[in-house]
Amino acid sequence: MSTIRHARTPGVAAGSVARPAYKVTGRRVLRSEWAKLWTVRSTWITLGLGLVAMLAFGSIAAFRYKSLTTSGGTRPGSGEFVNASAVTLTLFGVRFGQLALGVLGVLVAAGEYSTGMIRSTLAAVPRRLPVLWSKAAVYGVVAFVVGVAGAFGGFLIVNAVVNGTPAHMSLADSGVARSLLGAGLYLSLVGVIGTALGMLMRSVPGAISVLVATLLLVPGLLSLLPTSWQDNIGPYLPSNAGEALYALQHAPGTLSAGVGALVLLGWTALALAGAADRLVRKDA
Repeated sequence: MSTIRHARTPGVAAGSVARPAYKVTGRRVLRSEWAKLWTVRSTWITLGLGLVAMLAFGSIAAFRYKSLTTSGGTRPGSGEFVNASAVTLTLFGVRFGQLALGVLGVLVAAGEYSTGMIRSTLAAVPRRLPVLWSKAAVYGVVAFVVGVAGAFGGFLIVNAVVNGTPAHMSLADSGVARSLLGAGLYLSLVGVIGTALGMLMRSVPGAISVLVATLLLVPGLLSLLPTSWQDNIGPYLPSNAGEALYALQHAPGTLSAGVGALVLLGWTALALAGAADRLVRKDA
């Protein structure tokens, strides 16, 4: 009687089905980070808060300006609204929107450390650095879209409110589109910095504290230093460089839009470099 022998795949037990080998690619890591971003409820809530903050505070500033220009009120452009325009009123909410988008950037990275999910992520992507690049890229694009939507949507609302006043502008006016796109870029980079800080510090409260201090507290404390220090250091802080990026008009002593963008990109690269170094050197 002849004996029939079945060939077996090395390393596969008899009767088991061989599983296809999956290769880790940049595209797959991006898809994974995209899926993780949108499956968390806080993503929708925080992005919504950031968008609402930009629209709401810009609209409030516009209505306030409008009330001061009505008959019997303060003359146009007085007090806090000196040289106000539809763009400056619209971007009044950027300082509030940056907190929401920056905090979400921290949660994108540090949130995985708090839940322990980062171990599974790094087990699936042993080279580690693609995880950081993918998180930063995915969230940076999302924050940019939200920031641009808030800037242009707010501009349309504000322009309708201040119609018939000296603040009214058109998208075709010089510098308007550049300022609105600059606001979106600034918010995008703030989000990426938040992601880098989350990966660097691996603590949600700690990373948020550093982010808030960098954007809000340090510029305020700088006023306690000598004037020469303020002039030489102040323009190069992340928040001030970002303001130069989206400002419609630049005051003496401030950076131009191009230089402000380069300085802010430098801060972003520095934060990412620190996060990358710790990610490679330290265990999860």
